[in-house]
Amino acid sequence: MLISELPSSSGESSLSKAGIRPIPNKMDWKYSQRRDMQLILPGLYLGPLQVACKSNLQCLLDHKISHIVCVRENMEKKFVRPNFPDTFKYLTVLVQDNPCENIMTHFAVVNSFIDDALENNGVILVHGNAGISRSATLVIAYVMQKFGMPSDEAYMYVRDRRFCINPNAGFLQQLKEYEPIYQAQRNINDPGTSGCGKSGLKRKMDEDMTDLDCNDNMT
Repeated sequence: MLISELPSSSGESSLSKAGIRPIPNKMDWKYSQRRDMQLILPGLYLGPLQVACKSNLQCLLDHKISHIVCVRENMEKKFVRPNFPDTFKYLTVLVQDNPCENIMTHFAVVNSFIDDALENNGVILVHGNAGISRSATLVIAYVMQKFGMPSDEAYMYVRDRRFCINPNAGFLQQLKEYEPIYQAQRNINDPGTSGCGKSGLKRKMDEDMTDLDCNDNMT
């Protein structure tokens, strides 16, 4: 499968190893495409609520969607909701599009859900209301963790495929703070890459998460 060209980065080799090949020119973005879902990685789409509404069931089936991450806050639950619970496997994530909201607490669960879908040959859609801030942040975090990419390069990678993404400033900061956390998680899975050992890496992750929570409480 061809994916738009990625800037040179430490994550590019990981993408190449995954069989994701660049194409020479990026797609021209049209404003109307914000209403569609875009392929971010093989088997992973990002889009708005509109693509997951009841009138679009056939489109979801045509794209072989099997899993859906539905991102919303409580006040949106009447219209941002799982519309086909008997057809697709859903994960509902409750988070506000607010710079003070701690979206990082959802990264691990969402990453695991995406991995489960892809490892079982599924196809997954991540959507919020507009597919611009919250859902985009979750997809960026997945790309970071999966391919060992820093936040700015993962952001560029996702933006090149869905140009309208615009995570709020607080979410962008949390993506930056997520870098040492996912790196520690990757080292736990491959202890040979670090001399710290599992206990030290786990302690580092706990400290990073605690620091983030403290910062949130101070805002």
